[in-house]
Amino acid sequence: MTVCHSITEYGTIPYMEPLLSLPHATLASVMPKPSKLALTPLPLSDETPGQRLARLRRERGFTQVELAEKTGLVQTLVSDYERGKLRLNADMILRFATALDVSTDDLLQPASGPKPARKPSRRVLQRLERIEALPAHVQTTVLKSLDLMLQSVSMKRRETIR
Repeated sequence: MTVCHSITEYGTIPYMEPLLSLPHATLASVMPKPSKLALTPLPLSDETPGQRLARLRRERGFTQVELAEKTGLVQTLVSDYERGKLRLNADMILRFATALDVSTDDLLQPASGPKPARKPSRRVLQRLERIEALPAHVQTTVLKSLDLMLQSVSMKRRETIR
């Protein structure tokens, strides 16, 4: 095995020139050293940052495609971040937090204590706006239908709990 010592074999990377001229013993002294800080461990969480991103996206009523459009990405990248295939960097954290209208802490930190009040889904709000645009008698019919459906669902839930 031959070791390359000339600049031309490494290419023309200017910051490599001083390192290449150093003896190997000195080269080790410029390498980063492990931290000696005694850091307290982070609190454990049931969800990864990617899972948290996916949950927040769904809570806000966005699809991956819609979130990708808001952040200037493509859907496959959003999917890769959510699945943990890609790690969130500072730029992506800010983009996602801004697009989802959450703080960076909400995006990064595991939930601690009581959950803050959840914002209504964008899709639900859009439907409510469409209902409000209907004539009053049609609004009444739609709302009565919704009330009956919600009442039926809550009764089924109570039956399964018992």
